[in-house]
Amino acid sequence: MSWKHLFSKALAADPERLHFAAHSHHLWPDASFDGQMQAWDDAAVLADHKWGKIMGPVWEEAQQHVATELNLPDRATISFAPNTHDFLVRIVSAIGTSPVRVLATDGEFHSFRRQMKRWVESGEVILETAASEKLVENAQSGDYDLIFASHVLFNSGTILQDIKALAALAKPDGPWVVIDGYHGFMGIETDLSKVADRVFYLSGGYKYAMAGEGVCFLHAPPGFAPRPAVTGWYAAFDDLALPPGEVGYAPDGRRFLGSTFDPSGLYRFNAVQQMLGKEGLTTATISSHVARLQQHFLNRDPFPDMDLMNSLGHGPHARFLAFQGNQATPTHEALESRNVVTDVRGDVLRIGFAIYHDISDVDRLIDIINQL
Repeated sequence: MSWKHLFSKALAADPERLHFAAHSHHLWPDASFDGQMQAWDDAAVLADHKWGKIMGPVWEEAQQHVATELNLPDRATISFAPNTHDFLVRIVSAIGTSPVRVLATDGEFHSFRRQMKRWVESGEVILETAASEKLVENAQSGDYDLIFASHVLFNSGTILQDIKALAALAKPDGPWVVIDGYHGFMGIETDLSKVADRVFYLSGGYKYAMAGEGVCFLHAPPGFAPRPAVTGWYAAFDDLALPPGEVGYAPDGRRFLGSTFDPSGLYRFNAVQQMLGKEGLTTATISSHVARLQQHFLNRDPFPDMDLMNSLGHGPHARFLAFQGNQATPTHEALESRNVVTDVRGDVLRIGFAIYHDISDVDRLIDIINQL
């Protein structure tokens, strides 16, 4: 079974392509096109007044979709930005100590690692890293301002199991705990209801939310980081009558906003969420479908000379399989030459599955692998 009909435009754009990189650039469903067109139509009809709709019903709908998915008690803790890096910079800017003492896993994404390395060079950050399974132990024994960890590690697919233990350490005056949910949001079921008052959570629409780039979000717990030093005028969007010289902030998640942005991602996100609701496609439903495809693929032992880093078990699993070995890069290149899209990170080949795949797609992929 698949839901190819929901992706007719993307699939028709290259009918012979096998796109097994849904964990990287998830193909856009047709609904996202409708959302994009709605953004254009609103700009044409409303012109200057479009921001009233964007920061009103469009914004609030997107907040509610995120809050429902994560079981957050209040959608107002959520703000949006073009990318998660913007939020990282603003969170760090709100920490009053210098240098900022940071603990992170040793498997964070390139953007985080690059920024931290540069801040270490400039003396603004002292960084310590730990394996994900040692993170809580290190956090409990150290003295940190910021603890940063991916819910699902982008390279290996390892799932962080200790969010509650990390949340127990968080305090408004530090340390702050930030969970990067980019490979978790709508990829695995996530309930933040018991930690929403203590942890930051950031993610976006580029992966399993199927909405493309430009629609990232942050859940910021009340009482934490009330005045980010890196800020834009949208952070006081509903109070532009402050006395001159006074820097005001919204009392909710909007305190992390920057300035004018492209709102089309919000429209795409809402349109895709509406589509998923209409089709009855929950995160659990999609994960179950993906798990069947992954098991079917693994039953054929496609890469006997590489190690599977994230074995299938009985609990949540990343939407991709990560194979490590010397053949990762040549295999990726050979597949690419046959119009099969995967991706490679160093010596790790990642293969991502989605609802636009069915068993016949997996069989076709295995046949191509066997021909290499």
